[in-house]
Amino acid sequence: MKKYLLPAVFSLLASASLLIPSAALDISAQSAILTDLDSGRVLYEKNSGERRAIASITKIMTALVALEHCDLEELVTVSYESTLTEGSSMYLKPGEILSMEELLYGLMLASGNDAALAVAQHCAGSVGVFVDWMNEKARQLRMNDTQFKNPNGLDEEGHYSTAADMAKLTAAAMNNDTFVRIVSTKTITIGSRSLKNHNKLLWEYDGVLGVKTGYTGKAGRTLVSCASRDGQRLIAVTLSDRNDWVNHTSLFDYGFQTYPKTVLCKAGWEMGEVTVTGGMKETVPVTAAVSLNYPLGKGEMPEIKFNLPLLMKAPVARGAFAGRAVYLLNGAVIGSCPLVFAESVDRMPTRMERILSGVRDLFD
Repeated sequence: MKKYLLPAVFSLLASASLLIPSAALDISAQSAILTDLDSGRVLYEKNSGERRAIASITKIMTALVALEHCDLEELVTVSYESTLTEGSSMYLKPGEILSMEELLYGLMLASGNDAALAVAQHCAGSVGVFVDWMNEKARQLRMNDTQFKNPNGLDEEGHYSTAADMAKLTAAAMNNDTFVRIVSTKTITIGSRSLKNHNKLLWEYDGVLGVKTGYTGKAGRTLVSCASRDGQRLIAVTLSDRNDWVNHTSLFDYGFQTYPKTVLCKAGWEMGEVTVTGGMKETVPVTAAVSLNYPLGKGEMPEIKFNLPLLMKAPVARGAFAGRAVYLLNGAVIGSCPLVFAESVDRMPTRMERILSGVRDLFD
């Protein structure tokens, strides 16, 4: 049965070479984290829960909230107030009309502080209400060490987050296809404007999908990036990092090589069998209903616990829910795979039913 292939898969992983120990990483950031997007596993961290100013990576939340509240086709008239902001800009003009989509490109590629204000004012009616929406979204995502005071990330008392919280936010944002399309765009022309993405990793590291750069005097250089390789997506966050481009490259190399995506089970794999009482067969196999992956390091072998009935009374329907295979690593649950019956098992006819069937056969 295919369940016996699982230990072989993990033993191959244990003998993998070219693994980089986390101690070899020299990350200059004051705070940093590397996570596997789909599983949420933390692969590396340095002061990841420390509250710090975050600069323009704030705009990840701005874009996500805007996408959840506004349509891309909505037309936005730029207010005079939106143009009165310092720092990076897409150079909006009062009275200018752009689509929400165009403003989001200006927000995420050019890091336009003016675009952030225009988006906020249009979506919520006021910047203050929009910031309330940002903080509500942070609570929904359990970003417990985050507070927003503005939609652009300019230094302001009480505006902060952590590397760990920004990784949670980015995981949510990267599951929004429109967000991914925008932040992975290298260059775009909007009217007379030619915008180039500030994220150099889009050109310099194979598989990078975005997402956002930032800088203020208080925050220093901040960077959030996401990269994909062999179906695995990793998120890197660095705060106050003078060497962020190099550090993100090192983090991704470390993550992909040291914690590759590993198959725990595949849909259709036979995972065991259940005894059937009163049926035409004595046992029925169970198979995995879905595929399940998890990033595993050298020598890591999850424990599998099966939650299945000891006996099943016939009839049994093919595809019906049978139980679960629960995967644990160091005692913690890392995944759960629903199991289904692979075959149907009819009920064994009673003695009277067999007699009646025989009588009917005589008259057929």
